Amino acid sequence: MARRGHRLTPSERPEQPARPGTFRRIVKTFKPYRRQVAFVALLIFVISGIGLINPLMLKVVTSDVILGTDPVEERVRLLFIVVAVMVASPIVNGLLGLWQTFVNNVVGQRVMQDLRNALYAHLQHMPLKFFTSTRTGEIQSRLSNDVGGVQSVLTDTASSILSNVTITISTVVAMAILSWELTVLSLAVLPIFLMISRKVGEVRREVSGQTQESLADLTAHMQETLSVSGILLSKAFGRQSFEIDRFRKQNQKLAELEIRRTMVGRGFFSLVQIFFSITPAFVYLVGGWLLLRGRYEGTASDLAGTIVAFTTLQSRLFFPMGQLLNVNVEIQSSLALFDRIFEYLDLEREIVDKDGAIELEPRDVRGEVAFTDVWFRYERPMGDRPEDKRLWTIGGVDFTARPGELVALVGPSGAGKTTMTYLVPRLYDVDRGSVTIDGIDVRDIRLESLGEIVGMVTQETYLFNASVRDNLRYGNPGATDEELEQAARAAHIYDRIMELPEGFDAIVGERGYKMSGGEKQRLAIARVVLKDPAILILDEATSALDTHSERLVQEALTPLMQGRTTIAIAHRLSTILAADTILYLDRGRIIERGSHQDLLKKDGAYAALYHEQFSDGRVESRCEDGLVLSSGEVVPEEEAV
Repeated sequence: MARRGHRLTPSERPEQPARPGTFRRIVKTFKPYRRQVAFVALLIFVISGIGLINPLMLKVVTSDVILGTDPVEERVRLLFIVVAVMVASPIVNGLLGLWQTFVNNVVGQRVMQDLRNALYAHLQHMPLKFFTSTRTGEIQSRLSNDVGGVQSVLTDTASSILSNVTITISTVVAMAILSWELTVLSLAVLPIFLMISRKVGEVRREVSGQTQESLADLTAHMQETLSVSGILLSKAFGRQSFEIDRFRKQNQKLAELEIRRTMVGRGFFSLVQIFFSITPAFVYLVGGWLLLRGRYEGTASDLAGTIVAFTTLQSRLFFPMGQLLNVNVEIQSSLALFDRIFEYLDLEREIVDKDGAIELEPRDVRGEVAFTDVWFRYERPMGDRPEDKRLWTIGGVDFTARPGELVALVGPSGAGKTTMTYLVPRLYDVDRGSVTIDGIDVRDIRLESLGEIVGMVTQETYLFNASVRDNLRYGNPGATDEELEQAARAAHIYDRIMELPEGFDAIVGERGYKMSGGEKQRLAIARVVLKDPAILILDEATSALDTHSERLVQEALTPLMQGRTTIAIAHRLSTILAADTILYLDRGRIIERGSHQDLLKKDGAYAALYHEQFSDGRVESRCEDGLVLSSGEVVPEEEAV
């Protein structure tokens, strides 16, 4: 049972039967390519019709040429005509089949491409809380394993069904024309096989769903443990053997499910193959019995030609019939994969542009940010009372950051500081109250436009495994080399880049692990400089750095903050002493606000935090030039913190 107040992620939900609308949605994916599908269908009909020629020609060869009574010259002429037709028809069929395969694969790959594009685009617009509650490996598995798992259905199955149905119907009609009695004999047990195949298909679908879940678990495990962070963790704790054992167990489970999926129905298909293989013997038995008992109305040569043609048609029927029975099983298996794909596509986009959303031009934005009675929580537990303030992450927050001001957020961990910064670019939406930019509610601004005017530098800088140049241009894809250099100089990282053998073309490594923490932060700052946002959010950008790196990053941040509204979170108060307003948060509420000097005079929570950050109590007093240390030395206040 799910925990109270916990929403099951797609990977946690129990396996469900295929939804009724799944097949209809699969068909809908082919709609943009209906002309190509119609052309494939036409080719299939033509190929199936040509395929009937040779079996019927065998009857002519047997009855009219070999056992015929016409003059030899006429039979020889007929023989050459029949042979020419029998040679030409496979050649034509082969060429048409090649054409059909090409068109069919083009359509199938385009549909798979559309599914991947739709799934990736949908995930890009999912709210942040989806990614915080879903494993990255699970998401990757849906995009790669599940979409890849339906490839055969999209590229082969649709045309295979039409082709096999056409061949089956045309062959059965031709067999019935030759002998309806033998046709009934050949198809008598077919309904039983159809019912069995349906049951086998249902079991196969369930096993396929379990297999994909196991594959998603294995993919997630590999993604987590084989990343740079995962490897560092396992090596630091000496847990390599533990991780290897976990992987082996998950891999064994996947292998067992794959074996089970492969073997499900093999006994059934072996039975089908045996039945189809021995059916010609019964045809010979019935035909011979009718002839020997004198109950066949035609001649012996006519019966011989009929039996040869009939068994040839019968052998032509076995393959498509077996394929259709197998396709029924494969479709049932694939429905589980399609359900997993459509499950993600059906996830609600909670944060979307409303009708008539405003497009803001970055150059016209002044950058005033205002929180008005803002309330927010991540999840509402079942049965809670709205008035219970303990359940709110942010509760009743009011403040205004005017254009060009620096507003600092301080307070203990879990106070809601980062959550407040997430509300500005709409990574989450407020539950009550409003967050506005220049007096416009952020919910009334287009998300893409909002992304243009807000820039963020976080404590955990993310860099792509690409060149320095590509990582910087993520902030402004159209930036020139000169602008890249200016941004790098502004962020105090240009000299370090030039020390690299490849300069701006140097690869930074997975998540930027080839760079130090301070270097990554300065690259992130240069990236934001290129973006040139009207509003800047700094989320503990220096808390994990050493003193030297912190000073370099602070020097890089100073010009970045000039002329733009900045909201900064800081545990090290040295980064925000010059803030226009400092907000002290505790449990989602502002309990103190004011400038650094004002808050020190109040001698409250902020003052306690400030004094706590002095390592040895060496400050004796304060003077106009800074702080007086116990040694008598006077230092600037920011150097003492």
